[in-house]
Amino acid sequence: MAANTDSKVAVYAALAGNLLVACTKIAAAVWTGSSAMMSEAIHSVVDTSNELVLLYGFHRASRSPDPRHPLGYGRELYFWSFIVALLLFALGAGVSLYEGVAHLMQPEPIENPAVSYVVLGLSFIFEAGSWWVALKRFRAAAPELSYIEAFRRSKDPPAFMVVFEDSAALIGIIIAAAATAAAVTFDEPAWDGVGSILIGLVLAATSMVLARESKSLLIGEPADPELARSVLEIARASAGVRAANGLLTVQLSPQQVVVALSIEFADELRADDIERAVVAIETELRARHPVIATLFVKPQTANRYREMSAPQLQGGPAPA
Repeated sequence: MAANTDSKVAVYAALAGNLLVACTKIAAAVWTGSSAMMSEAIHSVVDTSNELVLLYGFHRASRSPDPRHPLGYGRELYFWSFIVALLLFALGAGVSLYEGVAHLMQPEPIENPAVSYVVLGLSFIFEAGSWWVALKRFRAAAPELSYIEAFRRSKDPPAFMVVFEDSAALIGIIIAAAATAAAVTFDEPAWDGVGSILIGLVLAATSMVLARESKSLLIGEPADPELARSVLEIARASAGVRAANGLLTVQLSPQQVVVALSIEFADELRADDIERAVVAIETELRARHPVIATLFVKPQTANRYREMSAPQLQGGPAPA
């Protein structure tokens, strides 16, 4: 459960940072009348709401299995992560784009730009602290992978969502500062609206990436290939096993995997021998990989497996 704990720490850090930033930006936006600052304030409010939604998702996903949901509620975390991506798009990007267009149509000068600079500087510090905590937690889960590969293979949406949200927030702060500087330097308030539109586009792009990955996990992704290979190796090395033909895995939550394993047992084994062999395999797999929540073992010859296996099955045919 270490991964879940790390994700929660990152979410709590982001919640604290975003709450401080949101209050600061709202006060500055009201004081200065800056459209870009208001967009950033909306962004921080949405981010704060998103962290609360993720924490609610953690709570819902932690419930024990029951007759209605025999495999548990772990996938709820993926559902609420998808909701977070939608909120970021609908509220964060949508309102920022609206604010930007409104200020382009009716530009208003920025009052007290020095206040905006101070607030943006403080906001950058708060967001950078939250971003650093989230990034360290995310990297700790897969230090051997590149950032892109770690994101693609991650099964823990809150971990990478906080990194993406905070990265978008830092980019948004830089855009807001640049837009404010341009509006003041060139005495052209329309730059403030342009900054708001750019912030909206950054949020829209971020939300679409997060929604795509969350949707994929919600539909059902296979477990990490390393886990699949390890399961096959353990099964092949078990007593009474002639061949481990292949397997199918489904990620239910960051810490829950379902495994369906096709095994050819030795011909001389009786039913009770096969049962003991299955128990031994399951015991070893759960000891090595606690994330395996449910294991299904199907006794099957290699030839039959090749005939019946679907293209999505992992592991391939058993070695000769």
